[in-house]
Amino acid sequence: MLQKCVSALKKAPSRLLLLAFMASALIPFFYMTATAMTPQAFTLPYPPILFPQRLYLDNFAEAWGSNHFSDYFLNSVLVSLISTVLIILVSSLAGYGFARIAFPGKNILFMILMFSMMVPTLTNLLPQFLLIKGLKLMDKYTGLILTYLGTGIAANTFFLRSSFLSVPHALEESVVIDGGGHWTIWLHIAMPLSAPAVGTFTIMAFSNVWDEFLYALTIIKSPAKRTLPIALRMFQGQNVNNWSLIFAASLIALLPILLVYITMQKQLIRGGITDGMLKE
Repeated sequence: MLQKCVSALKKAPSRLLLLAFMASALIPFFYMTATAMTPQAFTLPYPPILFPQRLYLDNFAEAWGSNHFSDYFLNSVLVSLISTVLIILVSSLAGYGFARIAFPGKNILFMILMFSMMVPTLTNLLPQFLLIKGLKLMDKYTGLILTYLGTGIAANTFFLRSSFLSVPHALEESVVIDGGGHWTIWLHIAMPLSAPAVGTFTIMAFSNVWDEFLYALTIIKSPAKRTLPIALRMFQGQNVNNWSLIFAASLIALLPILLVYITMQKQLIRGGITDGMLKE
């Protein structure tokens, strides 16, 4: 009994620290939700309200139906899903190639790829704009998706390569003995065993594309093709100080990220390579 008490006391500081971090993340969310359920709050409630007294959902319906907000939402869903799938596909193939395939100049190419991660986004904006314009992809989702793909694969390739390096060579050799090649190893061995890493970077890739503002504002010019970050900025300008509507729109914009996280949560909590081998 005494040993358990001592063990609990040793863990108390770390648990209190975790509770503090959790509170710092949840309190603003509760405050935003409570304000979104307040009828037409043109000033922020004081004292702050963390839990609404009643569920007033008219703000969500008004935000969804105003100024083509729903159309911008669906535009972002389309762009984000396609971009995320392409980023994960290209990054996983590149990471597998750098991790498991020997070819001339591999180390030099990998160093160039890593160097691209150090270049600030604003520095790349003008060259990427000129490239998209030269390809005649301005004001097209294709140009925007290709931009997201080009800016998103370097970091994912680096970390997925590290995950693929941890895959046992014995599994790879067994596939080769059975007549399989690199495609089989990538699809049936490397990807399933790296599911936690793939799940993590799926969430990160989707979140980065979903929240991206600068490239969407630069490449997309037609109002009907705008994505949600631009719509939120316009929405805030058109509803100055109407915090109920602004927070309601922000919560709607948050839903896809939460859905992606919930969908990929199972992959995040898997216990590494052994769990993947047992599942396969």
